[in-house]
Amino acid sequence: MDKIDLLLKDLTETPGISSFEDRIKGRMRYYLSPLGEITCDKLGSILCEKRGESSYPRIMIAGHMDEIGFIVKYVTDEGFLKFAPIGGWWSQVLPSQRVMVYSKNGEFPGVVGSKPPHLMLPDEREKPVKLDDLFIDVGAKNREEAENDFGIKPGSPVVPWSPYQVMGKDGKFLMGKAWDDRIGCAVIIRVLEDLKGERHPNTVIGAGTVQEEVGLRGAETSVKVAKPDIAFVVESGIAGDTPNVKKDESDVKLGKGPTIGMMDSSMLPNRKLVEFVEETARELGIPYQYEFMLRGGEDGGRIHLYNSGVPTVTINVPARYIHSHTGVIHRDDFENTVKLLENLIKRLNAEKVLRFI
Repeated sequence: MDKIDLLLKDLTETPGISSFEDRIKGRMRYYLSPLGEITCDKLGSILCEKRGESSYPRIMIAGHMDEIGFIVKYVTDEGFLKFAPIGGWWSQVLPSQRVMVYSKNGEFPGVVGSKPPHLMLPDEREKPVKLDDLFIDVGAKNREEAENDFGIKPGSPVVPWSPYQVMGKDGKFLMGKAWDDRIGCAVIIRVLEDLKGERHPNTVIGAGTVQEEVGLRGAETSVKVAKPDIAFVVESGIAGDTPNVKKDESDVKLGKGPTIGMMDSSMLPNRKLVEFVEETARELGIPYQYEFMLRGGEDGGRIHLYNSGVPTVTINVPARYIHSHTGVIHRDDFENTVKLLENLIKRLNAEKVLRFI
């Protein structure tokens, strides 16, 4: 594995569901500390400020650290865990998936259990799996062992388990958990690393936000610390290049470049800023796509409403199978997103930013 693979492996394999972001925040701090001044908001988001040749404009690059997961509700007498979802899950992808349960006593592997199809009546097999019917098996003999020996209790976090793997003949397809939005975190780190020692006519604030998956909460608090004049949100896009996905649902393809978010349920981007992104990408020969997300919002939904308003656009790295245990991205899309953002930053001086208002 090269440096990029090691970074992506580290970020994607580190646990950190919403409100339990301490470990991934620690990894972000490790990578960002040499690159600028570190601050945190009181909700837990981490910010890295790199001053350029001017204090204005202030450019915020945001990506959320939290991933979707589960939280233990209670332990049954038989030692199984009943759980609640953290973030948006489709229950059909959960049965037989591996998880890791964390407690003060350590980390414990488990599997999401359900009623075997051999024991179901014909009409049961045709019905969707209900979240309430699922449970987690951690190999505990009974409730006492799970609680006393394992230290598992109500409120213990449960994280999907899926190791990072390189796929494909050319090694450019990358599989792992939590691309939503560890890939955004990786972009922020790489952009700030590449800007180290470089001249840029502004100040850049990279922000790893918390609790995006449960309501864009970290974006609302971190933007008040960053105080940006302009913002880029880096997210995982929704690829549609798999069987049974219609073009009207998603025309986004892996390996064809980052996507520009044209709309989501929480934000419409600044149109002049979109044009600036398009022009810059064309000049550099960076391929790009468009994304229309009719359901769901992203951190930009809070950031663009800060103070009297912040020109904001979302730039996405396309991903397959998001909001499940395992997703797939393409390395070229990641690298082109980094390249695009670096060059956008280098071109954003005070005069240009004023044009977006």
